[in-house]
Amino acid sequence: LRIYSGVLEAGKTGYNTTIRTRERVGRLMVMHADHREEKKSAGPGEIVAAIGLKDTSTGQTLCPQDAQISLEKITFPDPVLSVAVEPKTRSDQEKMSTALLRLADEDPTLVVSSDEESGQVILAGMGELHLEVIVERMRREFGVDATVGAPRVAYRETITRTATAQGRLVRQTGGHGQFGDCTLRLEPLATGSGLQFESEITGSTLPREYFKPIEQGFREAARSGVLAGYPVVDMKAVLIDGSYHEVDSSEMAFKVAASMAFKTAMNRGNPTLLEPIMKIEVVTPSEYLGDVLGDLNSRRSQVQNMDARGKTQVVTAFIPLAETFQYATQVRSITTGRASFAMELDHYSPVPRNVAEKLTGI
Repeated sequence: LRIYSGVLEAGKTGYNTTIRTRERVGRLMVMHADHREEKKSAGPGEIVAAIGLKDTSTGQTLCPQDAQISLEKITFPDPVLSVAVEPKTRSDQEKMSTALLRLADEDPTLVVSSDEESGQVILAGMGELHLEVIVERMRREFGVDATVGAPRVAYRETITRTATAQGRLVRQTGGHGQFGDCTLRLEPLATGSGLQFESEITGSTLPREYFKPIEQGFREAARSGVLAGYPVVDMKAVLIDGSYHEVDSSEMAFKVAASMAFKTAMNRGNPTLLEPIMKIEVVTPSEYLGDVLGDLNSRRSQVQNMDARGKTQVVTAFIPLAETFQYATQVRSITTGRASFAMELDHYSPVPRNVAEKLTGI
């Protein structure tokens, strides 16, 4: 817990304004590297661990019930790397389910899902080290022995030019048929814009009740792009035309038609792959600067700045996440363990053609 104002005392009860429930703080601890120190109270600016909270999770606000306030919700970045994990025994499988529920509850940047085809459990997080720590915690704290697959980068897909296409579903199988017809214009957007949808037609051309299914069909189709099946980002879909049948049209028919229009238009929009680009800061003794720069350059990085800090050099660069695998081991090797680094997601950028060809097989 981080204390913003007032005093938090051990044994007292607070009010969680996010989930509207009372919580009792049993004990307060200050966490150190190899030990913890118990405190009776904590004031503004202090960061402490609270023991005894039952329902409170990361990002929620605690305060007195007679002076309620809700702090702004924390926005967590989307995962950029994933691995498949498989428990080695049946007992490990049961323990792993419990472990992942606990770990995901305390770490909002960890996303746990299941692969529909293989049935494998997929862990997605903020980088190689993050996932290594999660797997190690499963082993150490919960006794889970698991096999971990190779890391997979969370690529994205988008378009680079505006394209238009019609999606038309016509099926007649006796009785009521299926009819849906819509035309979408896909427009590229700036990085970080996500997916947007709007309509340029009025209810006189197409009943408004079909606008929502068309948007749903577009968004569902955008979960899997046309190049390699990665999620689509930074695109606007504009509904510009459509037609319907008094009897045979339905919401499902228009969802399918929108999906058809999306796939065709995206293929026409010069689709491209995007890869996560990390901002990395390496602190190295000056005598190893050349080796560090050489290694970074071999990983498709772009050095942004170099600063002297005493007898060390601080190198700031942008580097594709796909090129950072085993970087911790490599940088320790070339600097005899004397360099350190930190990195975070900065932006997504188009994948070079030669790399994209390997990923898509096109």
